[in-house]
Amino acid sequence: MTQKEILIEESMERLDLVLARKFPGDFSRTRIKEMIAGGMVLVNGKSVKPHYLVKKGDRVILEVVERENVDTRGEDIPLEILYEDEDLLAVNKPAGMVVHPAYGNFEHTLVNALIHHTRHQLSSLGGTVRPGIVHRLDKDTSGVIVAAKNDFTHRSLAKQFKAHSLTKVYEAVVKGVVQHDELKCEEAVGRAFLNRKKIIVKPSGGKDALTFFRVLERLKGATYLEARPETGRTHQIRVHLASLGHPVLGDPLYGGFSPLINRHALHAKSLEITHPRTQKRLRFSSKLPEDMKQLLIALRR
Repeated sequence: MTQKEILIEESMERLDLVLARKFPGDFSRTRIKEMIAGGMVLVNGKSVKPHYLVKKGDRVILEVVERENVDTRGEDIPLEILYEDEDLLAVNKPAGMVVHPAYGNFEHTLVNALIHHTRHQLSSLGGTVRPGIVHRLDKDTSGVIVAAKNDFTHRSLAKQFKAHSLTKVYEAVVKGVVQHDELKCEEAVGRAFLNRKKIIVKPSGGKDALTFFRVLERLKGATYLEARPETGRTHQIRVHLASLGHPVLGDPLYGGFSPLINRHALHAKSLEITHPRTQKRLRFSSKLPEDMKQLLIALRR
């Protein structure tokens, strides 16, 4: 990772526009927005939004992952394919697998496996680092993820995610006994200033987020829940549950440390979409992984 630094000479112009003009051959405007949203761009030492209006004298630092040196190659990694046709495929991602190459994880990712499996037949809208990737799951979240084989499918699925016209269902085991059968959390969330890997509830300046929860089973000191996120913010389910006082077990980042499981107990159970070409409604499902099954068995004793 390298740093680029500039001193702003203009005033009252959007940050993303200024950076797009300063680095025309290095980054697209979309990539610049991603970097700003991901906390890789600091203004006077602080994170801001892409529409931040710069002021003369602002000191801007960009942290840049050297992507041009990344050779994203196919790897013969076993995949559990839930569905596949000429336009898309759905995969049951195991916990511990990173979705796409990024700083610190340039190999053994889902993208590497998809490139090998499809023989490079993936959409190009994600660039050479994220071909076919329309949405993501955290490294330690298991479950259903869909990938696009062409740009037509990618655009259609991206619109569905943006419009919240698809249905996502997760299962989680959380700390403490949840008293109400159903819960709703609509706290806005955003990246923490001091720990860029952590997302926090941000009533002011955060992004809108909405998650519905339903109790599946009450256990000894824990609860087995179903979660239906209406929005797709980073760490949304984990942050919302922590804000309700019930962090996901095995999630020390948000207060859910547990000796009973080696990762956070969150599983993307199903995803329902409208097929871009046939317009038929499709639902992909995956069973609860073995480590979460064993966690439930231990908690039932």
